[in-house]
Amino acid sequence: MVVTSEGGAVTRPRAPETIGYALKRLFLGRPLITEQLHSERLSNPVALGVLAADSISSTAYGSEEVLVELLPFAGLAAFALLLPITGVILLVLILVAASYRQVVMAYTRAGGSYIVARDNFGPRVAQIAAAALLIDYVVTVAVQTAAGTVAVVSAVPALGPYHLEITVGIVVAMCYANLRGLREAGRPFAVPTYFFVAMLLLMIVVGVAREVFWGLPVYDSENIAGAVQVHQGNGLVMGATVLVLLRAFANGGSSLTGVEAISNTVGSFRKPEGVNARKVLTVIACILATLLAGVAYLAHVTHATPYVSGYPSVLSEVARAVFGGGVVGTAAYALVQIATALILFTGANTSFNGFPALANFVAEDRFLPRQLTKRGHRLVFSNGIVVLTVLSVVLLVVTGASVNALVPFYAIGVFTGFAMAGFGMTRHHLTHREPGWRHKLAINLSAGVASTIIVGIFAVAKFTEGAWLVVVVFPLLVVVLMRLNREYRAEAAILEEFRTDRPDTVNYARHQVFVLVSSVDLAVLEALRYGRGLRADQLIAVHFMIDADHARRLRARWDHYGLETPLKIIDCPDRRVPHAAQHEVLESLARNPNSHVTVLLPRRSYAPFLGRLLHDRTADRVAHAISRVPNAAATIVPFDVQSQIRQAFPDLWEERVTRRVEQVQTRIAGRDDSRIEAYEHPEAPATIIAIRALIGGQRATVEGRVQEVVENTRRGARALTVELGDSTGTLRIEFTANHGTDLTPGQLLRVTGKARQSGHRPAYMVDPRYQIVDPARQ
Repeated sequence: MVVTSEGGAVTRPRAPETIGYALKRLFLGRPLITEQLHSERLSNPVALGVLAADSISSTAYGSEEVLVELLPFAGLAAFALLLPITGVILLVLILVAASYRQVVMAYTRAGGSYIVARDNFGPRVAQIAAAALLIDYVVTVAVQTAAGTVAVVSAVPALGPYHLEITVGIVVAMCYANLRGLREAGRPFAVPTYFFVAMLLLMIVVGVAREVFWGLPVYDSENIAGAVQVHQGNGLVMGATVLVLLRAFANGGSSLTGVEAISNTVGSFRKPEGVNARKVLTVIACILATLLAGVAYLAHVTHATPYVSGYPSVLSEVARAVFGGGVVGTAAYALVQIATALILFTGANTSFNGFPALANFVAEDRFLPRQLTKRGHRLVFSNGIVVLTVLSVVLLVVTGASVNALVPFYAIGVFTGFAMAGFGMTRHHLTHREPGWRHKLAINLSAGVASTIIVGIFAVAKFTEGAWLVVVVFPLLVVVLMRLNREYRAEAAILEEFRTDRPDTVNYARHQVFVLVSSVDLAVLEALRYGRGLRADQLIAVHFMIDADHARRLRARWDHYGLETPLKIIDCPDRRVPHAAQHEVLESLARNPNSHVTVLLPRRSYAPFLGRLLHDRTADRVAHAISRVPNAAATIVPFDVQSQIRQAFPDLWEERVTRRVEQVQTRIAGRDDSRIEAYEHPEAPATIIAIRALIGGQRATVEGRVQEVVENTRRGARALTVELGDSTGTLRIEFTANHGTDLTPGQLLRVTGKARQSGHRPAYMVDPRYQIVDPARQ
């Protein structure tokens, strides 16, 4: 195992890389080690640009969504109703922003309304906020990218028929960029926000000035081909019912999405985090209010009308009316569309940071599969990014990437998060009663109540337009989160909360065995007990450190229970546990060339379906990696958690159903489960096969004893025929030229070549590569 160069220097062994990992490096770049994980502290100007994109970008479609709902019922009166509805939305914005000003001061950790709800109502109630935010992040990607594509096709109508394909392609591109470790921090991500704000402020100032002094052009909304249908007649009397107004308000409420972004990333601010976050939140709310009011006023005076196809957008029509034609006007219009597309796509990208981070928090609390807590190749939560991408693409395909069709899915989750934050902070004030708590409580309670009312408006007014799906999915998601948590807690009750008065029957001696441990539980104790029975020279427990805090807790728990087996903690900065285990075995074999290493892998067996969903198969991947190392073996030591759960919690209805199904399966198969062996020993991929297993025309490696060597002459040239045998049969090997001259009967020979057919089975090889494994005759 030790390679020595001509100069006598010893080269450390290296584990071979897999094709899958090579492809991962090709597409994602070089891996990042854990030490490179750092959180950049943002100055207030940069934080404003980075974190405001999600909320400010909603001004691109907020007013349009109100008009889409009003015009078919209220006619031209919709443009008059737009302003008061926008005013109500601004009042809600003020209330929500005031509430979140309290949140960022009290909670300087990431997590937003989820952390607020968890700390004040407990982890179970917090799943309402978790479900709301997870849905919000998914829909944010869909809405923002769809709206961004609308900005593009509004400027280039020829791309309109490919609106869905462009949107899906952008989402996939964002996924790829984030898997490569794209960081949403720093000046590059702040540029689109400032660019968009500058262009819209310019448009508003120019538009208001032209309207005051000269008058803006007005669109003939009733006679525009392809525009949304405009009700004919007295709209206020004929069509503007309370339900229509509520639906229009619900559509316009989508303008407030993203206000919570600051609370989700308070830890990214420079110290004092809460004070700086509150300042930036206030500025964002002021900018959002200004832009919403400005765009609504210009749409009101120009009668900019939305189109059935979704493009050109109302914002695009307003920009054309304000800037007019000519070189300068056309350039200004183009810049508005570019700025709009950029900020919408940037706003969509915030979810690729927020969703995986939130999923990590929820998974750490054991309400989502723990695979979502693992960082990937480039130190990002890769599984969360992939899940977000898949769900967003499915939503886009189902809705045809229509912003109007997506809005009903949007704001229910957003305002549910607002409500949970408001009520959570109300509980916080009642508990802590800090100075001025009554005033703060009134703000947060009002925000919670108002947000709850708006959620109800969405659920009722938009029910038939798609909100029914969220109304159904939302409680189901909460139930699923609760169910997953119960499964994790049942497993922990068996594995982790074992009795401390259990007799320690393990006598720890020295063995040549590695037991890989990720925690201290009964499965690990069973693996240590099994390792003792192997009677090797050394027994050592090995933990590959991915999380330093977890490693410290593992060490403390190991010492607490007085486990005498040495625990070796090895840093694993690239989080590739199978590769690290393979490397450690190679290092051990290099230090002791004549040794044999056995790696014991505790594997916990769970419920058939939920077990695969909730737990990864790290033990299988490690076993596969170890099996490729010569003089090393991997043994999986299973511990049946599910049977223990059944004994501890016999009344779980899922377990009763599972037992019944297994009884039926056993009766049908006619098998006896008691015959299943206690331990499973997976076979390593065979690199040396039996002679009888050779396949004609396929290259393979066999090993056997040289039984006979016959030298003869063919066409005047020397030739050698060697007969090789193992326990399954014999193989004839033909060497030409001067090959095989060092072969003699009795040698143990390993040959690699392509078997050739003779009759019904492969019987000979010609000039294969060979290696004399044992030169001594026997």
